[in-house]
Amino acid sequence: MFKVGSVFVPVTDLKKSASWYEENLGVKKIDEWEGGAGFYFPSGSTQLGMVETTAPQPTEFAIHGKKKNVYFNFVVEDINDVHQQLQSRGVVTTDVEDFGGMKWFDFYDPDGNTFSVVSEAEGSPFHSDNIRRLQANDLE
Repeated sequence: MFKVGSVFVPVTDLKKSASWYEENLGVKKIDEWEGGAGFYFPSGSTQLGMVETTAPQPTEFAIHGKKKNVYFNFVVEDINDVHQQLQSRGVVTTDVEDFGGMKWFDFYDPDGNTFSVVSEAEGSPFHSDNIRRLQANDLE
């Protein structure tokens, strides 16, 4: 019944950010509105919206102490290739880490917004193949 339509990202310079996201994440512009723009990814149905703000806004929340978590992540098949591509374009990233079969790293956009990239191991309950099986079972 429900699926995620758009994820919105606060940016302080819409034109600069739009160019950065198009170049580094491969998004394509759908349309603009006053103070914002919508984009689609070449694959998947979730859209990315950018809303211009007067000051940077957090894209992560505090868990406890200084530990934080992003509001959403990007799923990829070959995390090492994506990591290398972003670094070769000068995007600031953390190292790839392995968390019990899930590999992940963070990267930062021009406003310092933090985003995570993840790759689930086959057999993980969160792997896309398992999610598709769960979705198919829901239709039965």
